[in-house]
Amino acid sequence: MSAIHIVRDYPHTPAKVWRAITDPQLIPLWTATGAGARPEGFTATVGARFRFIAKPKPGWSGIVDCVVLEVDEPRLLRYSWADPGGETTEVAYRIEPHDAGARFTYDHTGFTGAGGVLMTQVLGHVRRKMLRVGLSAVLNDLGEDGRLRPGSTLKPKS
Repeated sequence: MSAIHIVRDYPHTPAKVWRAITDPQLIPLWTATGAGARPEGFTATVGARFRFIAKPKPGWSGIVDCVVLEVDEPRLLRYSWADPGGETTEVAYRIEPHDAGARFTYDHTGFTGAGGVLMTQVLGHVRRKMLRVGLSAVLNDLGEDGRLRPGSTLKPKS
């Protein structure tokens, strides 16, 4: 079985990181450095069914169906990831206090076979960029009140 495991430290509070990864208006701002997926129907509530919708690409509809499996705010969000025509895998976001900020751990598990190895390589590269570039930019522009600072170049999608 193949998996993606990424650990990033951010100089921001765990609550701020939680906000950035669970606010449906903020999520597309940091996923924009990947496929630009926006969540449709997402709430950080166990059992919530939602979709990530991105621009379709050859061989991919741009839609991923998900179900929230576990929530422990502001420490853990875990959900299923079902790519139509592919296997169902799991994604977990873990946040813990670290130094003067937060340690964010991203795990995407359950990939199988040769296709799973390829998916972890492709998705792993995209996810590393999203967490290094995209999430960092959102966190840097997000005030402690959970809103983007005045003058931010990041614009929530409606």
